[in-house]
Amino acid sequence: MSAIKTTYSSAFTQLLRCIKPVLTMMATLGILAFLLLSVPAMAGGVKTIVDSSGQARPVAKPFTRIISLYSAHTENLCSLGAEKQLIGISLSDDYPPAITGRPRFSYREDPEKFIALQPDLVLVRPMIERSYPQFIDKLKQAGIAVISLQPNSVKEMFGYWHSLGILTGREAQAQEMITVFQTRLKVVQDGLKNVPDDQRPKVYFQSIHKKMKTFAPESIGTFVLKEAGGINIAADAEQVRATNIAVFGKEQLLSRGPEIDIFLAQHGRMNPVDIDTILKEPGFAAIKAVREGQVFLIEEALVSRPTLRILNGIEQLNALFYRRHDKNLQSSL
Repeated sequence: MSAIKTTYSSAFTQLLRCIKPVLTMMATLGILAFLLLSVPAMAGGVKTIVDSSGQARPVAKPFTRIISLYSAHTENLCSLGAEKQLIGISLSDDYPPAITGRPRFSYREDPEKFIALQPDLVLVRPMIERSYPQFIDKLKQAGIAVISLQPNSVKEMFGYWHSLGILTGREAQAQEMITVFQTRLKVVQDGLKNVPDDQRPKVYFQSIHKKMKTFAPESIGTFVLKEAGGINIAADAEQVRATNIAVFGKEQLLSRGPEIDIFLAQHGRMNPVDIDTILKEPGFAAIKAVREGQVFLIEEALVSRPTLRILNGIEQLNALFYRRHDKNLQSSL
């Protein structure tokens, strides 16, 4: 009996020696799993946004000293109620009027000017990121977060607003912006429910006169046109890279001239055109809208800038297309 006990004890000891490393490893994995699951809480709930390059950017806490180098960023930050977090704006920013007195900055300037103001975030757009990499690198080397954002469609615009909400700690306000947008848009959509396609005006929407460019099919400008109740005569235009702009050559435009009821052009820094220039453009007499004086300009910010004000653009164009007076539109009449 004693021999059996000794043998059993020896076997049990050997078994413990064999499984001890396994038990140790399981315990270690359990601790690691606990730590990994606890990271978000321990880190204060780190959130993530995706920038224009597709890179995931963690946001541990809201930024409080922001320089914006894009008019849409500036306007949207103010719509979110984050104007107190905005310490600098771009040279071209003009809206809302309350922030136009803020310090002005340009990506062409010495980065030291930015660094001296001690921002924790500089918001840019892809064009700046592509064209001025040394400027971006210098800011990053100084410990400043640089994030590039720019939506090219309304679907992307909602995500863009949400990203700005995360960056500023104003996610609820971002959702409110989306709700306001959808509610006001529905009013226009309801008014068009009973208007068949053959009673909607065919419109050419010019984005850049000198280059004979229109808006890309999925762009915000095209969305504005469609939701206002117009039919895009250049729906097959070819998009230029990943931008809002599309190629629609003069020959192609003139070939559809007899169908165009309204010639519409955005007006602003991107397209500083006037109605007289459009009317006198060689060959444009082939366009029905030009012959009949149906040429109109609309403010660029209302159709190209991804902000709540594109609702104003939709409402103004809807009034024009269905002949309701709107003093904000400039006409050749």
